[in-house]
Amino acid sequence: MRLSVVLAGLNGAVAVVLGAFATHGMAGEEMSHARDLVETAAHYQLVHAVGVAAIAALAYQVPDERLLRWAAYAMLAGILFFCGALYVIAFAGISAFGMVAPIGGLSFITGWLMLAGAGWKRFSA
Repeated sequence: MRLSVVLAGLNGAVAVVLGAFATHGMAGEEMSHARDLVETAAHYQLVHAVGVAAIAALAYQVPDERLLRWAAYAMLAGILFFCGALYVIAFAGISAFGMVAPIGGLSFITGWLMLAGAGWKRFSA
């Protein structure tokens, strides 16, 4: 899970940098759509970076739980596909990447459901 913690930290840092850039560097009405996309992507990236870090901490306490490892991987895939697609649309203007974003959204949902499943399995009476 070391890699998950490292990736969580890096994703958190990138999210803050890009969120700040959206706020301060993408001024003007002509940039409003791109700014909204970057702010949304940065928000989701930061939330899920925290989620990955929390999962890694939990996996450290419950080392044999494969579902936790897969939950972290699913969230990282969500960051790549959902947030990545929004960043590409915002910065490169390639709107076709909008078709990739739902894969990331499904990955986020899958990660949260895997976390719930791991909790149910581990803490059931």
